[in-house]
Amino acid sequence: MEYTQLGRTGLKVSRLVLGTMNFGPQTDEATSHAIMDTALDAGLNFFDTANVYGWGENKGRTEEILGSWFAKGDGRRDRTVLATKVYGNMGTDGEAWPNHDKLSAVNIRRAVEGSLKRLGTDYIDVYQFHHIDRSTPFEEIWQAVDVLIQQGKILYAGSSNFPGYKIAQANETAARRGSVGLVSEQCLYNLFERRAEMEVIPAAQEYGLGVIPWSPLHGGLLGGVLKKEAEGKRRTEGRAAATLADPDSRAKLQAYEDLLDKHGLQPGEAALAWLLTRPGVTGPIVGPRTPEQLAGALRALELELSEEVLAGLDEIFPGPGPSPEAFAW
Repeated sequence: MEYTQLGRTGLKVSRLVLGTMNFGPQTDEATSHAIMDTALDAGLNFFDTANVYGWGENKGRTEEILGSWFAKGDGRRDRTVLATKVYGNMGTDGEAWPNHDKLSAVNIRRAVEGSLKRLGTDYIDVYQFHHIDRSTPFEEIWQAVDVLIQQGKILYAGSSNFPGYKIAQANETAARRGSVGLVSEQCLYNLFERRAEMEVIPAAQEYGLGVIPWSPLHGGLLGGVLKKEAEGKRRTEGRAAATLADPDSRAKLQAYEDLLDKHGLQPGEAALAWLLTRPGVTGPIVGPRTPEQLAGALRALELELSEEVLAGLDEIFPGPGPSPEAFAW
């Protein structure tokens, strides 16, 4: 297993991140435990979750599943770099109270205590802001975070879904306070969606943040969706179905699958391997629902894409180009 440092921290993390969003809603506890055991045995040591995962009336369920897995012992917690998130209201529908969401100091304090209890641990390695909070100043956010670091309840803070200017704002405010600031950014980034290359990734590189792409297969569209549909193995719904209904998007996906088929490559593995070649990327988040899906993701770590394949992918899914040229009309 190849490891890298998470941004400007001393944490050594695997080049793939195990996402746990499906644990609870789609994957039962026993299977979730089996997936985590397999991941840890394979060398994946960076696990990502959020307090709201489980969704609806089951918000917090995913953290509880991780907590029951840690409780099995055998060094599971010590060998895991644990990241969770704060932002969403944890109250049940109809019971949402003011100050029970977003990034106020009072909610950060409340939310971290809830996560620690559900996770069955006394500290979180990377505590991430799930979204920006335009109503709370960063001075207040960092004051709350600094207290948690001093108490040993979290080690570092990270962001998720932050635009480039908010990464800069957050870390400039932290620098004025003498705080550590953000050490990682989770952003939407894949072959189909490359806008992060314009501002988010350059900002992350400038401030020494690790970049953790989410939705590396763009909701499954980069996992060979057209072939699966033709074979009757997948029924595409929601936003993915809307994308497939667009002729240009469908043509791109067909060209993508044809290119990889020509080179004997599996689409999902190739999409992950491509992200591992991108500047600034620490490791993409994979969210397996089954052990088989985890096995496919692990194979991507051993895959080296040829220059011909990389050029072909760029031709099908061209990025925005480097700044400032990317902003030119």
